[in-house]
Amino acid sequence: MGIRCEIVVRGRLSRTLMTEFEELDLEAAPRPADTVLSGEVEDQAAFNGLLRRIEALGLELLEVRRHQSNSS
Repeated sequence: MGIRCEIVVRGRLSRTLMTEFEELDLEAAPRPADTVLSGEVEDQAAFNGLLRRIEALGLELLEVRRHQSNSS
């Protein structure tokens, strides 16, 4: 069972940064100049890896929502 997540980072991601998150859907948040990364990751390790990647890229993390996915 995967983990569905929504992560909000400050700023709009460049095309180059967007390619770092190809496995997720990207959308502009209703708040000015923020980006929402949403999608499903395999497991807890993949979720933690995603958070580490955000940190390594120097993105400012604003919000994280994590939900268990209903898909198998």
